[in-house]
Amino acid sequence: MDGILRTTNILLAGKNFVVAGYGHCGKGTAMRAHGMGAHVIVTEVSPTQALKAILDGFKVMTMDEASRIGDIFITATGMKDVIEKRHFERMKDGAVVCNTGHYDCEVNLNDLKKLSGNVRTVRTNNEEYTLKGGKRIYVLAKGRLVNLAGAEGHPSEVMDMSFANQFLSMIRGAREGKSLEVRVHDIPKEQDQELAMLKLGTIGISIDALTKQQLTYRDDYLAGT
Repeated sequence: MDGILRTTNILLAGKNFVVAGYGHCGKGTAMRAHGMGAHVIVTEVSPTQALKAILDGFKVMTMDEASRIGDIFITATGMKDVIEKRHFERMKDGAVVCNTGHYDCEVNLNDLKKLSGNVRTVRTNNEEYTLKGGKRIYVLAKGRLVNLAGAEGHPSEVMDMSFANQFLSMIRGAREGKSLEVRVHDIPKEQDQELAMLKLGTIGISIDALTKQQLTYRDDYLAGT
C-alpha cells in the first residue's frame, strides 16, 4: 500500500481495488485496502482461496469481469500474464496497474506497449500509457514488485526470519547434504516452529504448550467422539 501511495498519491477510499491472488500477499493487501476504505475485488484460480475471500467479505469474480470496473489493480500470484491485452482493452481511463507477487511478467507490458501510442513518466515509478483511442493506463514500478521498487521494501523485522530460515537450511545442508536426495527439499515444519518460537521470544511474547496428556489425546484417534 505504501508503494502505491508513494507512486500515485491516489485516494484509495471509494475505489474499486482489484487483488489478483488470495494467498498470503494477496490477503494482506486486500485487508489493508479494505481498511483504507476501498471496495475490494479478488480474482482467483483456486476454488478454496476464492471461497476464503468470499467468507472474508470480499467480492470474487474473474479478471475479465474485474477489468471493466477496477480502478486499481495489483497482482499477487506468482504467475505470468495475469493481466494481458484483453484486460487492458476493457479497463477504465485512468486505471492503475501494479504487481506485488512475482517478477515483471505478471502484468504483460508487451501487450500494453502494442496497444499504446505514447508512454511517458508522470512521476517517479509511475508511467502513463496512452492507448491509441486516448485511454490512459498507469503502470507502477515498470510492473516489478511495487513494495520494493516504489517503497522501502520489507521491514527488517520480517527479513530477519527469512534470512534465519535460510541460514538454518544452510546448516542442515552442511550437516546432512551428502545423505539428501538431489531434489528440492521443503523446510521441515519443526524448523519453522523453532524459528517462530525464537522470534516470539525476542519480542517478549509467551504462548501455551500442550501437556503430555494433551499430546497423547491429540495423537490418539480412538479417543474422543
